[in-house]
Amino acid sequence: MIVVNLDVMMAKRKMSLSQLAEQVDITLANLSVLKNNRAKAVRFSTLEAVCKALDCQPGDILEFVPDRDG
Repeated sequence: MIVVNLDVMMAKRKMSLSQLAEQVDITLANLSVLKNNRAKAVRFSTLEAVCKALDCQPGDILEFVPDRDG
């Protein structure tokens, strides 16, 4: 499964969810879905904007965690 570590990068950059939402031009609700690992997909344009706002790489936000079963 893919885990979104957006909260970790936001904490490192001392940025609130509302600040990031404003910079990325995404609704607070949609950004919250992403932050709380409830998103089913992420547009590359959104990922690019988040990385630009947080000055990070996609791998700083997205992490692959193997299932316990396999």
